[in-house]
Amino acid sequence: MDPASIQALIENGLPGARAQVSGEDGVHFEATVVASQFGGKLPLARHRMVYATLGELMGGAIHALALKTLTPEEAGNRKS
Repeated sequence: MDPASIQALIENGLPGARAQVSGEDGVHFEATVVASQFGGKLPLARHRMVYATLGELMGGAIHALALKTLTPEEAGNRKS
């Protein structure tokens, strides 16, 4: 697995989302996902939404995925 493939899966699964994915060893990854669909949802629900885009890869080809999930508004506030 590679970061670009994971990014594509997340962005295709959450239309309009922006994902930045990194990972050096091919099984452990970190992702920051910005999506309007996260609005009003707790972090656990947001993470489940991202995991759903990856399906059976989680726990298999993707051994671990550390997530930061933000709405566009939250992402904008972090930049200030």
